Parts: sequence; C-alpha cells; structure tokens
Amino acid sequence: MQAINYLLDFAFDALFMILVVRVWLQLVRADFYNPLSQFVVKVSNPLVIPLRRIIPGIGGIDMATLLLAFTVATLKFVIIPVVNGGGVDIISALFLGALYFVKQTGFLLFVFMLLMALMSWVVQGYNPTQMIFQQLTDPFLRPIRNIIPPIGGLDLSILAAFLLLNVINMLIGDFIPYWRML
Repeated sequence: MQAINYLLDFAFDALFMILVVRVWLQLVRADFYNPLSQFVVKVSNPLVIPLRRIIPGIGGIDMATLLLAFTVATLKFVIIPVVNGGGVDIISALFLGALYFVKQTGFLLFVFMLLMALMSWVVQGYNPTQMIFQQLTDPFLRPIRNIIPPIGGLDLSILAAFLLLNVINMLIGDFIPYWRML
C-alpha cells in the first residue's frame, strides 16, 4: 500500500507542478521556444486544450490551467484517502487543495531559485534552462535586488528570498494546523 501511495503522490505532484509552471511561464511571458517551455506545453496540452474551449482566460491569466491545477490538488486529497480505505470529505479536500496549491507553488519557486543559483556556479555561457529559471524567478527577485544590490559581485537576493519564503512558510504553519502536513 505504501508503494501505491508513493506513486499516486508522485503522479499528483508532477502533474500539479507541470500545470503551475505552464501558467507561470505564460505570466512572465517566458520564451515559448525554449526546450523546457516546449516540454511543459506539450505534456500539458492534452488536458488543457479541451478545457480552454470551455473556460476562457481572464486578463492574460490561463484560467483553464489554473482550475485544472486546483482540481488536481484537490483530487489528491480525495483519491489517496479513498485508496487507503478512508471516506471522502469534499470540504476538507477543497481546503487542503487550496493550501497545497499555495504551498507547492512556493516550494516550486524555492526549487527554481536553488537550481538557478547552482547553475550560475557551474554553467558557463548561455544555457536555455538557466534562462527560463531566470525569467521565472526575476519578478520575485527584482524587488529584493532593489533593496539589496549585489555586494562585491555577489547577488544576495536569492538568499534573502530563501529566508523570506521560510519565514512566510513558518508563519502560515503557525496559523493553519494542516500546513505542516502538506
């Protein structure tokens, strides 16, 4: 049973993150022809395209993909308990799905910043994946860079963003008991 739970958890997490990255790529107007962008779009198209015919975008935001990501997040808290012999509580699943949506999006931002920082030490020259990570994280790091400019050639904005994300995570965890479970 543990293996089935692990595989279901992985499948829901992977699909959710691909959908969130798709919306995020559109919001920051990232390079559509980048290999990472192409991967995300091609993997998610079979699910997103039919929904787009029904649910229009609002103000440049792909509402169909956002709704699909929220649905995947909520279904995680419906299907996994059912597989384990539990009951279905739709209200709790919707609440946990919303919390999961917020927390995993913050985690994704953290991972992208970490990968971007590691790649900046290793990769020399142009790298398309590094460029996408830069485009995705720049809207979050730019305000921090305005406050903390590079010191001696070191960009401390990522470190400040890590600290800020952890503090926000801890503060939310103090107020919402389910937060630490996700």
